[in-house]
Amino acid sequence: MNKKITLLASGGGSLVDAVCTAATSGELHLDICRVISDRPAPVLELAQSYGIPTTLIDFSSFPDRLTWGQAIEEAVAKDVPDLVVSLGFMRILPPQFIERFATINTHPALLPLFPGAHAVRDALAAGVGVTGTTVHWVDAGVDTGKVISQIEVSVKAGDTEESLHERIKIEERKLIVEMLKKFASTGEL
Repeated sequence: MNKKITLLASGGGSLVDAVCTAATSGELHLDICRVISDRPAPVLELAQSYGIPTTLIDFSSFPDRLTWGQAIEEAVAKDVPDLVVSLGFMRILPPQFIERFATINTHPALLPLFPGAHAVRDALAAGVGVTGTTVHWVDAGVDTGKVISQIEVSVKAGDTEESLHERIKIEERKLIVEMLKKFASTGEL
């Protein structure tokens, strides 16, 4: 029996696409329960194109963070996932969610360097020669959970935020698929 995962995403869905492609091709032996987004986003249509159920829990339609957090926890609980995977999900998850569900996240930097929403911009501003991508456990902080794995990406002369982020995304997609393959076969990360 395959392990079950629930995906959280907020954007275009390139990471979700990589995971879904690997799952539908037979490379990744996991069942994707659903994709949940905190806002209307292209990732929902992308998931539906793979036949994966989607749920919109629009942050802006809730009176406060607490009730939004309760709604997302209830939605994920229905899936009974073995792992929750945050793929470009741009909201901080409530502490009770993290305590209840094992959750990992991808981040476009070599944590602990450059946490937060502007990691690629921050790396360029700092003038580093190398940045990369990280898969880490989600904890109560912002990108402060234990690092699971990382891949380095060189910063090239003339890189813009967009060009560097595109190269990071290529490695990020490979890394998350590799980590989920490991999880699928061993149950561990």
